Amino acid sequence: MMQIVYFKRDLRLHDHAPLAAAAARGPVLPLYIVEPSVVRARDFDPAHWTFLRASLHDLRERLATLGQPLVVRVGEAVPVFEALARAHTIGAIWAHEETGNNITYLRDRALRRWARSRSITFHELPNNGVVRRLPSRDDWPGIWESRVRQPQVATPTALIPVTGIAPGPIPTGDALHLARDLRPGAQPGGETQAHTTLDEFLFVRGGNYHRSLSSPLMAITGCSRLSPYLTWGNLSVRQVVHATRERLAAVAALPDAARAELGGEWLRALGAFADRLRWRCHFNQKFEDQPDLEYVNMVRVYDGLREAAFREDTFAAWRDGMTGYPMIDASMRALHDSGWINFRMRAMLVSFAAYQLWLHWREPAVYLARVFLDYEPGIHYCQHQMQSGTTGINTLRIYNPVKQARDQDRDGVFVRRWLPELAGVPDSFIHAPWLMPGLMQQMMGCVIGRDYPAPIVNHEVAARAARERIWAVRQSPEAQEEADAVRERHGSRAQVYRPRRSGARSVPTAANQLRLDL
Repeated sequence: MMQIVYFKRDLRLHDHAPLAAAAARGPVLPLYIVEPSVVRARDFDPAHWTFLRASLHDLRERLATLGQPLVVRVGEAVPVFEALARAHTIGAIWAHEETGNNITYLRDRALRRWARSRSITFHELPNNGVVRRLPSRDDWPGIWESRVRQPQVATPTALIPVTGIAPGPIPTGDALHLARDLRPGAQPGGETQAHTTLDEFLFVRGGNYHRSLSSPLMAITGCSRLSPYLTWGNLSVRQVVHATRERLAAVAALPDAARAELGGEWLRALGAFADRLRWRCHFNQKFEDQPDLEYVNMVRVYDGLREAAFREDTFAAWRDGMTGYPMIDASMRALHDSGWINFRMRAMLVSFAAYQLWLHWREPAVYLARVFLDYEPGIHYCQHQMQSGTTGINTLRIYNPVKQARDQDRDGVFVRRWLPELAGVPDSFIHAPWLMPGLMQQMMGCVIGRDYPAPIVNHEVAARAARERIWAVRQSPEAQEEADAVRERHGSRAQVYRPRRSGARSVPTAANQLRLDL
């Protein structure tokens, strides 16, 4: 009987348990459904479809070599499955568990109800270290480690094809009535490209990963750039964990002289990268445990704190990279081009929106969901809440955009690349051009307020006011009670690092050093 493998955010052949299980039981129909409710949602971008479409073409070619190409249908999931069930006998449906947005969450529930009504077995298998119906957060680290240590699931050597079902076209963005893709610098999709990127990082680019994380320039090649491939499932987390640990062991086994010839600090770099793979699943687990974090504050005592203060003009200036703070604006414009930027700059953008501009996290989060090529709901909304101070358990991070610019882009190379209107501004003023004397502004061809906006707010004043507002709520008994509940439900169980000697400055816990610079 026909076994349907329902592909969602798992567009690969290797380490794909549903595909392997289905292939062992009969003819396999590999299915991808282009759902109008998903591709027309507020958090979906045409660049996402460009990446997905490339991934689907790659997947179809790979499946064809096994004997059965990918079948693609456009429509909502339940009607598509109902049409298949009317024309063919379905033995079972196989899929990975998915931690998605509310649309896909409701879709999966509806599909399970439909399958029960049709007496069709629907197998959903674990994916990427996230545990469905986790009894206690205390159990999660051990379960995650156990899962990623398991052998990878081998790709079937062949598939028994299903006859009489046309593969169907993989639609273009125009056919789906999507807007034009405006991310010319975005990475290409597909399992083939994903493995190439992984190998390049582990054997060529990754030796200074830990030193490249914070710089928006160095991170372009120094970070792994694997995040979109993990987001859309061209790679599994287990694949990357295995490859990283194997490479780490191989480098550690080298004699000192041979290791030195590699250049960089490979042991430290790969160790730092391996840690972040676990943190990636940590955030998805939070979202799996509490899906309404897409919409509501993790600590509800913060409800109403920012919502009424929303201003469309302020949001538009942030969205368009026109705040008057060069590092903020350059980071946003770089994102517009490629859909990717390093985590420190992402955190700075969110922090600036939440504190200096006093915007509730929801609208900036939805906008950046569209911009990020590697948008993954579980990570995305939990990180937005963390960076906006509504989790109740994380350190408030209010970034100074001028200091960040001077620390991470001392000579203004990144800023000038994305803000050509500042090309003539001297290094001494590039990160605070409003401080230039008026005559110099005229001479340099960059008059503040005409060629480039004046700062939308005074950073110091706005940051101070925001901190006072947040702390006034955070210190209340109600906030502390809710924070305790959040810590029990979602808090990391990672080791807390203590000061090395009495009187030394405290070293933050691992949970306070979260960085997802993949």
